[in-house]
Amino acid sequence: MVMNLFMLVLGLLAGAALPAYLLLKQRQQLLLEQEGQEEKTRKIQENAENRVRILERETELRDKDARLRYKEELEREYNERQREVSQQKKRLDKREEVLDRKIEQLDKRDAELERRLVQVEKDRENVAAESAHYQELKASVLRRLEEVSQMSMVDARVQLTNEIREDARRESARQLKQIEEETKRTVKKRSSEIIATAIQRYAGEYVAENTVSVVALPNDDMKGRIIGREGRNIRAMEAATGCDLIIDDTPEAVVVSGFDPVRRQVAKRAIEELVTDGRIHPARIEEVVRKVRKVINNEIREAGEQAIFDLGIHGVHPEIIRLLGTLKFRTSYTQNVLRHSIEVGYFAGIMAEELGLDGHIARRCGLLHDIGKAVDHETPGSHAVIGGQLAKKFKESSVVSNAIWSHHFDVEPASVYGPLTNAADALSAARPGARRENVETYIKRLEALEHICTDFQGVEKAYAIQAGREVRVIVGSDRVNDEGSILLAKEIATRVENEITYPGQIKITVIREVRTTEIAH
Repeated sequence: MVMNLFMLVLGLLAGAALPAYLLLKQRQQLLLEQEGQEEKTRKIQENAENRVRILERETELRDKDARLRYKEELEREYNERQREVSQQKKRLDKREEVLDRKIEQLDKRDAELERRLVQVEKDRENVAAESAHYQELKASVLRRLEEVSQMSMVDARVQLTNEIREDARRESARQLKQIEEETKRTVKKRSSEIIATAIQRYAGEYVAENTVSVVALPNDDMKGRIIGREGRNIRAMEAATGCDLIIDDTPEAVVVSGFDPVRRQVAKRAIEELVTDGRIHPARIEEVVRKVRKVINNEIREAGEQAIFDLGIHGVHPEIIRLLGTLKFRTSYTQNVLRHSIEVGYFAGIMAEELGLDGHIARRCGLLHDIGKAVDHETPGSHAVIGGQLAKKFKESSVVSNAIWSHHFDVEPASVYGPLTNAADALSAARPGARRENVETYIKRLEALEHICTDFQGVEKAYAIQAGREVRVIVGSDRVNDEGSILLAKEIATRVENEITYPGQIKITVIREVRTTEIAH
């Protein structure tokens, strides 16, 4: 037990001594750490003081270096300014010298001008005196000239003006002749090629067509049946067709008369069908006329559509197509107008392509150029003007409507397609076999040509030859000179164009001839 007590006391003493030892140990450790921290703080402070001294030294050095550079910059700028001032001073000195010299020159020039002004005043006085003397001499010479020539100055001026005008007229005629010859040389070959190409590429028939208005009958007894009892059949036919039936002494024939070619064709076919059928009475006549009219209308539409298809034209108004188809039953100088229009369309398109123009537009202008002939028996005015109005009404382009309107030059052409359509129209009408005219009209046209030519002064005789396509005009050599013959030919051609309607073109040839005859005995 004593032992246990001893061990207990010993354990208590050990338990009390261990914390004291640990506390002492910890205190020693803290003291050691505190001394290390102070040493470290001292070293840091010394390093900071050394760094401050180094920074202060560097700053001092940088300031010193900056002051040195600034001083050098100021010295360099000062030197440059000094050099500039020196150079500017030299330039100013030179300018002063130049100005001094110029002032000196101006002073000399002013003195020279003063001297010249004085001289000019003297010369002006001399010129005035000489001018007065010249005017006196001129008046004296003019009086002397008037006395010698027995002509006043006004009369002399008029005579001189007339002579100058006549000389100018002769010179202009000479130059006009020269220009025409040069133009003919340059364009004749090209125009011939274009026309030849157009004719060769279009393979059209040369046979003239004629819409017949005479209906052949199988016998003369059929005339009585057409007339009917008390003329009721012929009156019914005239009322249904709008045409007059002429039954005269012509054997086995009935003549259909009317201004509308479509109505005339309806009447012709209706009579032919009635004659073939044999049943002729008013009810049957009306039935046949209605039937034939439908057939004709279908033919008109098909003819218009076929013409447009043949030329490759699109976007045409249906009414224009119908009017175009009616031209199938219209003729001009025995030439079928629809066939003529198709030919003009082909010719215009070919020539336009040869000239580098739009062939589609040209073909459209050529095909529609005579569209006014479809209604010219209903509307007053030229068929060209009527056609232009129709084209404008049915929304054709301004180029096409103007070409139609101006293809006979009723208005001024607005584009090249107007003259081109005119040329194609003349080409189609003038080809051999295309047109015919009756003898009476032919003779009147030749007489009118010769009469127009003989109306001009200096013309002795005029002869229309080659079926009226050329006129030979013989002038007096003592009344018309060479230059005047050129102007005379142009004046005759202009009057023929304005006063006569003719197919194709007419050549005017003025002949001036001098013959000298001497007899040897």
